[in-house]
Amino acid sequence: MKHSTITREIKMFGKGGMGNLMKQAQQMQERMQKLQEEIANMEVTGESGAGLVKVTVTGSHSVRRVNIDESLMEDDKEMLEDLIAAAFNDAARRIEETQKEKMASITGGMQLPPGMKMPF
Repeated sequence: MKHSTITREIKMFGKGGMGNLMKQAQQMQERMQKLQEEIANMEVTGESGAGLVKVTVTGSHSVRRVNIDESLMEDDKEMLEDLIAAAFNDAARRIEETQKEKMASITGGMQLPPGMKMPF
């Protein structure tokens, strides 16, 4: 290897060189795997109708519970269906927000490329 190539590599990767970069990548991968497990196990509750309908889902989008206020049982079926859908969508939005926040804590705010979502 020529001296200029080595000098360029040191400038590019710092004093630790490629080995240090690989170590950092491995550490980030481990933190991301732990984060993916944490997100999959978390529960988020979405609400609609001022809290009259609540849907609790896991980070992997599995529905755990659906709570419907008694007062809605006498109302219009279509309205109830719309409220359930809205509560689920609210829960899904909250999961996405939580994933972005947790990812930012690991990646130092570096954004994922468009279309790339967690977990990979």
